[in-house]
This record gives sequence, C-alpha cells and structure tokens, in this order.
Amino acid sequence: MNMAPGAPEANYAHAKGLIEQASADKPDVIVFPEVWTTGFFPKEGLGQMADNDGERLKQEIGSLARSLNVNIVAGSIVNRHRDKSSEELYNTTYVFDRHGETAAVYDKTHLFSPMGEGDYFTPGSTLCRFELDGVKCGMIICYDLRFPELIRKMTVEGIDVLFHVAQWPLIRSDHLRTLIRARAIENQMFVVSCNSCGMLDQTQYGGGSVLVDPWGTVIAEAGQNDSCKDAVAEQIVTGDLDMSVLDGIRSSINVFRDRRPELY
Repeated sequence: MNMAPGAPEANYAHAKGLIEQASADKPDVIVFPEVWTTGFFPKEGLGQMADNDGERLKQEIGSLARSLNVNIVAGSIVNRHRDKSSEELYNTTYVFDRHGETAAVYDKTHLFSPMGEGDYFTPGSTLCRFELDGVKCGMIICYDLRFPELIRKMTVEGIDVLFHVAQWPLIRSDHLRTLIRARAIENQMFVVSCNSCGMLDQTQYGGGSVLVDPWGTVIAEAGQNDSCKDAVAEQIVTGDLDMSVLDGIRSSINVFRDRRPELY
C-alpha cells in the first residue's frame, strides 16, 4: 500500500477499496503494512491522529472482516490504550477474525531508534500468539524482524505462520528479504510479510511484500509477475500456504529436538 502521509481519512478510504479488491479472490487472510493510516511517521500532531484502543479500526476494518467473511491482519496503527497513560502512544497491530472479532492485539516491542521512534512511541512488553481458522500464528512489526530471540521464543511456544507488517525502506530491501527467509528457515515456519511502498518524508519504501515457506522458498513476491514489474509500486500479492509441509520438514530436520537451550 502507498499511503498519504498524515492523512487517516484518505488512507482509510483507500484501504477499504483495496480490501474489497483483494476479497474478490476469496482469500483466507488479508494483510496490511505498518502504520498505514498515517505513514511512518508524522511527528507533528501524531497524538491527534491516534486511535483510542483501535475503536475506529474495529468499526471500519473489523466490520469489513465480518461482512466479507475474511481474516484481516490490519497492519498497524498509531494507538492509545485506555488502561495506560493518555500520553503514551503505541505502534499497534490488530487482527480480526472472520466474525470481525479481535483475534489479537500487539504493540511493537522493538522501536526503530535510528528514526527516533522511541521518542514518540512506547514499546510493547508482550509477545503475540493467536489462531486464525485453527492455524497457530505469531505477529511482529517491522524492526522486530531483526531480533531472532523474539521470534524463536514464539516458535518454541508454538506457531506455524509468522505475520510481519512493515514500512521498510528501499535502501535496505536486501536485508528485508534475507531476514524473512532466515526467520522462515531457522524456525521452520511460513512467513508472510507485507511492506509499504511510496515516498514518505524523503524515504522511499521498498515494497517487496512476500510469502515464504519453511524451506525458505518464495511462494509469491511483489514485483514478480507480469502485472507489476516494479517492486515498489502498489500491488496485491496472493499465495497459498500448504500447511502439510510442516510435519515433513520438522521431522526430517528436527532443530527443536536438537536445540541446547541450557547453553543459550
């Protein structure tokens, strides 16, 4: 998604159009990028753009999940939690199931210090595991991908699909693709990564949204079909996750059995 900086109204309207478009293929899950309502991230008036416990997101995107009978990993938003200080802002993901109910809430735990994210947001303090249609899933946001300890902990506790929503710049696109494949291979799980595109505050975001299987094989990737040769253009990417491959790889190369956690 290419979003308008600091323009929630325009971005909500655009996002709902994209959801309607994506739903035509009857997907099980639709995924959006990081802080798509505002871009990453307007420093002026950020608090005024924040949602309050995801109220607007639940009303507008949760209701679409219900009416379209689809699970939606609703990227992330600038958010304020009622049970926290009213001054604290979080980079929060909400996941909605097919009934429009909130299946998961996750506050980004690793804030991107090179761009001063920690000066405006409060880091989360919990991991995020949940189920969609009976499939065990985990959730991370952008910079979290660089912290394998976080993801390994979720995997040991039991996940088969990791969702990653991001605003990752074009200049580090090779890092993004490499880290996604590494996390999939080392944890023997599927990784679904949705990245933004377009120019925001003099930063070109890199697109390259991708689905990777537990062998590290790319199932589908932005910019890799005839309809869109430009990986940084807005695009809907689709692919199928064959969950049956999990048992085979985990039994043939059982890294979880062979771990030595007493050493590390």
